[in-house]
Amino acid sequence: MSRQLAMAISVLILSVCGATAQTELSKYADAKGYIDVQKLTCAQLAGTYQEDADFLGVWYSGWYNGLAKKHAINVPRVKDNIHNVIVYCKAHQDITVIKAIDIILKAEKN
Repeated sequence: MSRQLAMAISVLILSVCGATAQTELSKYADAKGYIDVQKLTCAQLAGTYQEDADFLGVWYSGWYNGLAKKHAINVPRVKDNIHNVIVYCKAHQDITVIKAIDIILKAEKN
């Protein structure tokens, strides 16, 4: 076996072993299918599929805007904030998602 082939196989094995398994969003639901969004952790958000994290981000955005009686959406801003929350959550997996959102929103105001 050539040295290059052996190196390529080693890299492939390491990348497969080092890959983090993603968890389906439904795994965080209770027996009735509901997810308690106030208890969802950043680790859970960071550990789900990107589509699910984005979906949750849009849901949280709607929830916060509903609380503020806002009836419009700024799509680029929401996308940026969802990205910022996901990035923050990946770095701070020990807090809840709503805490991460609070931190991001406060930082945006400053």
